[in-house]
Amino acid sequence: MRCRLLRDLRNRQAVANSEITRQAFKYITRNETLPARVRHQAQLQLNAMPKNTSPVHVHNRCVATGHGSGIIRDFRLCRIQFRLKALNGELPGVKKASW
Repeated sequence: MRCRLLRDLRNRQAVANSEITRQAFKYITRNETLPARVRHQAQLQLNAMPKNTSPVHVHNRCVATGHGSGIIRDFRLCRIQFRLKALNGELPGVKKASW
């Protein structure tokens, strides 16, 4: 496997592990019925979390090659691998269009 693909998998795992905690801190931060001090503390704890736990840092990559551009989200494949697998009949429900 390529190192970028491994890094992507590691980032996805970190996001999944910290998702509930991040959502709780975000809820507390945005809840205006709570005191300002509590909201500020939640914001500080949210900022103290590692950057790779943020879902924004997850980048779509091809699971077959690790290519970072031209990704088809539904299949998590780059356009080249998508075309090859579709022509070989390896993707269920996908066939070559002709009109």
